[in-house]
Amino acid sequence: MKFFHGVDDDDERHFASNSPSLARAELMARARIDTTANAPNPTPIANLKFSDLKNSGHWPTLLTAFLYFDFSFMVWTVLGPLGAQIGDALHLSPEQKGFMVAVPILSGAVLRIVLGLLVDRIGAKNTGIIAQLVVIAGLICAYIFGLPNYQATLLMGAVLGFGGASFAVALPQAGRWYPPNMQGVVMGLAGAGNIGTVLDALFAPRLAAVYGWKTVFGLALIPAVIVLVIYAVFSREAQVEVKRKRLVDYMNLLRDKDAHWFCFYYTVSFGGFVGLASSYVLYFKGEYGLSPVQAGDLAALCTFTGAALRPVGGALADRIGGIRSLYAFYAVAGLALVAGALTHRLGFNVATFLFASGALGMANGSVFQLLPQRFGKDIGVMTGLVGAGGGVGGFYLASSLGLAKGYTGSYAPGFFIFAALCLLAICGLGLVKTRWRTTWGAIANARI
Repeated sequence: MKFFHGVDDDDERHFASNSPSLARAELMARARIDTTANAPNPTPIANLKFSDLKNSGHWPTLLTAFLYFDFSFMVWTVLGPLGAQIGDALHLSPEQKGFMVAVPILSGAVLRIVLGLLVDRIGAKNTGIIAQLVVIAGLICAYIFGLPNYQATLLMGAVLGFGGASFAVALPQAGRWYPPNMQGVVMGLAGAGNIGTVLDALFAPRLAAVYGWKTVFGLALIPAVIVLVIYAVFSREAQVEVKRKRLVDYMNLLRDKDAHWFCFYYTVSFGGFVGLASSYVLYFKGEYGLSPVQAGDLAALCTFTGAALRPVGGALADRIGGIRSLYAFYAVAGLALVAGALTHRLGFNVATFLFASGALGMANGSVFQLLPQRFGKDIGVMTGLVGAGGGVGGFYLASSLGLAKGYTGSYAPGFFIFAALCLLAICGLGLVKTRWRTTWGAIANARI
C-alpha cells in the first residue's frame, strides 16, 4: 500500500490565491477524502505502541536500516575520535585537524545526492550494499597502508563519506514501509543509527592507545562484514510506486522555497550534531589537556545524548507538531552553545554540550517528522537533498572550529556563529509556520 501523498505546486498556488480560512476549510475537506481513500485507519498518536511498528510495516527492515546506519555513522566520523592521535603522529596544525575531521562530512553531503539517485534506480537495498562495500574497501586500504600524510587523511575522509551518505538510503528504505502518522517515530528510530558516532568516540581512542590508530581501521572490518550480511539477508524493499529521479529533479525541487527551508533547518540541526560529534575529542583534549581516551569518553557522553534523543524528538513532533518542537530545540541548542563558549570550566562545558547535542538530536527527528508530510512523493530525492544540507552544516562547524582555534586561539567564535544560525532557524520558522499549516499541513495526516 502506498502511504505517502503530497501537495502539488498547482495546488499550493491555488491555496495561496484564497484567504487562509477558505483554504483551510477546503484542505480539511480534501484531507478527509484523501485519508479515507488512501490510508488505513491510523493509530492515534497518543495511543501509539511499539507493537504498531511491527503491525504497520516491516520491522526487520526498520531494524536492519538502523544497524546499517549505525555502523556507517561509526566509520563516517571515526577520524574525529582518532583526530588527536593522528594529528600528533602527522604533526598537523589545528586548521589541518579541523579540516581532516570535516572532509568526511562534506563528502557524505555530496554522496547523499548520488545515493539518493541510486535508491530510486536500483533500490535502497542494492544501493546500501554497494555503499557498504566501498567503505569496507577503504578500511582495508587504511589498515594495510595506513595514512602516511595529511593528503592521505583527506582521501580517506572522502571514502568514509559513503558511510555518511547511508542517510539517503536507510531513512527512505524504512520510512516507505510506514504510514504518515508514524513517520516521526520511524524516521527517528532509523535515524537513531547515528548513535554509531558514540561507539567510535568511546572505543576508537582506547583501541588506538593499545594497538595503534592504524589497527582501528582493521578492527572496524569485523562489524562491517557482520552488518553487511545481516542487511543483505533481512532488509526488504517496500512495495510502493517510486518514480525514478534524475539530477534535474533535484534542481526542480530547489525551485520550491520549502525545499530550501528544510535544507536550512537540517543544516543547523544535523550539521550542528555531527559537527560537534566530530570535534569533541579535539576540543576537550586541546582545551583541558585530557588524554584522547578521556576526551573520547566525554565526546561519547555528549554524542550519545543527541543520538538517543533523536527518536524522542520525532515522537514529540508527532504529538505536538514539528514546528512547535523545533522552536524549543533550536532555542535550547543556541543558548547552550553560547553558554559553553563563554565559560572555561570542564564540568559546566560538558553540561552545556549535553544540552546542545541533545537539542540538536531531537531537532533532527522533528525535521524528519515534517519532511514526509510536505514531500511525500519525492521523499527519496528530498532525503538526499536535505541530508546534503546537513552534511554541509557539519563540514562548516567542524572546519570553522579548527580555523577559529588556529587564528584566534579559541573555539568560541565558531560556537557563536553556529548559535546565530540557531537563531536564524527560529526566525525562519516564524516566517513559514502559518503558510505551512494552512496549505500542505492542513491535509497531512499528522500534526504540523
